[in-house]
Amino acid sequence: MRKIERQMNKAIAQRKSWKLDNTRVEYDSKKSISQVYLHNNKIAEIGENFVTVFHCGWKTNVTKSRLNAILRMNGKGNEGIYQKDFVWFISYDDKVEEFNSPVTLM
Repeated sequence: MRKIERQMNKAIAQRKSWKLDNTRVEYDSKKSISQVYLHNNKIAEIGENFVTVFHCGWKTNVTKSRLNAILRMNGKGNEGIYQKDFVWFISYDDKVEEFNSPVTLM
């Protein structure tokens, strides 16, 4: 995991807003959720009992890396996003499907 992703996950865990380079976390205390942005595109929402991930049409290695870092720290541990033959897939709850965002995991 990249240093920026460790810092991003730390901000999510501490329920704090944070920003570095092209990545930012905004914590909404009224809704009790963290929203993660990459290049000003919301790529994730993390709440107490859910994680919602988005690719916003930007299927890049950086987007995939950020989303996988979020899923590793905030998911159940078996989720992941990968690419095969230029198609993105998400695996969760013992199933695999094409990643057409958004996807909410409980």
